[in-house]
Amino acid sequence: MAIEHLSDEQIRTWTIDQKDRWWLERVWKGDMPQLTIRSAITGFMLGGILSATNLYIGAKTGWTLGVGLTSVILAFAMFRVMSRMGLARDFSLLENNCMQSIATAAGYMTGPLISGLAAYMMVTNAIMPWHQMLLFNVVLSLLGVLVAFPMKRRFINDEQAPFPEGAACGVVLDTLYSSAAAVGLFKARVLLIVGLATAFLRLISAEATQTALQVKLLGMERARWIPEHMLDWVYWGMAKARGVTIDKIEHFRLRGIPIEQMGLAPAMDFAMLGAGGLMGMRSTLNMMAGMVVVWVGLVPWLIQVGDITPARVVDGAAVYTRADILNKWPLWPGVCIVVLASLVAFFAKPQVILSAFKGLFGKRQARSETAEAMSRIELPLWISIVGIPIIGAVGVWMAHEWFGVKWYWGALSIPLIIALSLIAVSSTALTSITPTGALSKITQLTFGVLDRANPATNLMTACMTTEVSSNAANLLMDIKPGYMLGAKPRQQAIGHCIGIFAGALASTPLFYLLFLHSYSPGEDVGEVLTSGEFSFVAAVQWRGISDVITGVTSGQGLSIPWSAQVAMIVGSAVAIVGEIVRIASRNRVPISPVALGLGVVLPPESTVWMFMGSLVFWMASLRYARRKESFGHRFWVDTREPICAGLIAGWSLMGIADILIGIANEKLW
Repeated sequence: MAIEHLSDEQIRTWTIDQKDRWWLERVWKGDMPQLTIRSAITGFMLGGILSATNLYIGAKTGWTLGVGLTSVILAFAMFRVMSRMGLARDFSLLENNCMQSIATAAGYMTGPLISGLAAYMMVTNAIMPWHQMLLFNVVLSLLGVLVAFPMKRRFINDEQAPFPEGAACGVVLDTLYSSAAAVGLFKARVLLIVGLATAFLRLISAEATQTALQVKLLGMERARWIPEHMLDWVYWGMAKARGVTIDKIEHFRLRGIPIEQMGLAPAMDFAMLGAGGLMGMRSTLNMMAGMVVVWVGLVPWLIQVGDITPARVVDGAAVYTRADILNKWPLWPGVCIVVLASLVAFFAKPQVILSAFKGLFGKRQARSETAEAMSRIELPLWISIVGIPIIGAVGVWMAHEWFGVKWYWGALSIPLIIALSLIAVSSTALTSITPTGALSKITQLTFGVLDRANPATNLMTACMTTEVSSNAANLLMDIKPGYMLGAKPRQQAIGHCIGIFAGALASTPLFYLLFLHSYSPGEDVGEVLTSGEFSFVAAVQWRGISDVITGVTSGQGLSIPWSAQVAMIVGSAVAIVGEIVRIASRNRVPISPVALGLGVVLPPESTVWMFMGSLVFWMASLRYARRKESFGHRFWVDTREPICAGLIAGWSLMGIADILIGIANEKLW
């Protein structure tokens, strides 16, 4: 069934009362089940699971991926199958939509954990108590809900803003519950099969899991069926050809440095393959360019000339680690490129900033009968009016008591947060891109200058900005498909709050189990977080900005090599010029300075796998672009997102399980 829309002229000329009357008469589905017990439980469970995959991906790449479409397809297929078995009724259209709001809210709760909160622990070199992380995250997210709803009637009801990603979810939901439901079942089967196959590959290659299974339980010698690094295949082949054991084979080197120490030996990582498929060829190609220039070209040379010193010396031999190399050199030009390119892109669209405040102080009109009807299904405005000062005050108190942020700086951050949330929502409404990175840096720079003595001030106020604005934008992105399909906004808001608690309860304990289980008092928290397979690139960027602010404002200067300072200047010029060229060409020039900078700071092995993922789907799309009736087009093009979601979920969940089994190995055996 086609979704009804207002025409551009109607959007432009009708009053909001007329638009609301049209929606109530033509779109609203009345009492169709929406926020039911089973939709709440399903969203809670799926959201918790998918937030775990987001935490895994975010710790590796610095991004959080949307989980809305994945949860919609999984829930649809699950209840369709149970319905055919006579175990449950089908999910209604609006139940699935509400479930998606819960799951999406849960998935995005990992953002502060991989950025601001982790950066705070790196800078202070102290572990944050788990209850502080959980409660601070929940309070900021609830504040985002309260900030968002006063904007809902303007952006969604009145201006009918597109919110492209949310609108796409609405179309998918409508398709699933129309005569084309077979399309949804096919996508669900593909997602499940790919996820199970990927999980199996991860299972037989997982170090801790196979050690527990083969050595601990079965008492046999550890057999390696799939190598950890792709180059191990080459080393094994060389050892077999020469008739020697693999430990006798000299590993590949660049300027005398083993490439494994620089992260240039790509480990098996199908989650990154899926992430690359979602990102696209343009972004990953730019990332590869940044990685090759810095990690293949400059880093080996900088090690030789002494600008990058070894992490330690073992038996007279210098040992380098990827994380240590990153912090000593590539981090600085990489952060400059990402931050400046993001800020140029942000300020290049002043209309987005100005339009965010349009109509904010309009005259209050008497409510019509239609407005009264809408008020019974909308979230009451008084909840935001009363809730924002109360929840905001709780957030300011937490920042003061737990992180040492002066109460007046915390109080000053609230109006700034609301203003920047307006800008974030305005950007998301037009492009589906929430510029939280740029907004967080604005906050860091602002409060870094105001409070030069305490790095926690710029970090935690920026964390507040990011979490509130992203939750506000994310909520309205979820409300958009609900508006398209005739849902009750009030129930979606309640669902979003349920998702906040689901994501916090799932991701907070998992954060400590996955990343801090090996921490011992006195160790460097930053090294513990980044020493394994996770890079925490977002947190490293936040810490880098905080270190620069602290060094410059205190008069200490930059305690980094001169060559890195030169690279920062060059990187800044590349970012500004490249972003201006990209904007002026309307994105026709294949340049993405943000992606280029990410290629500098991300682990090289992750960049390689993401590039491979985008390359596979790009080649498939070229082959099947004109053969729209073929199975290849149906599989590789139309089902790209479920394939990528299966790769990410299968690999990530088994990766998490392997880490937990490794902890059990240490504790039990």
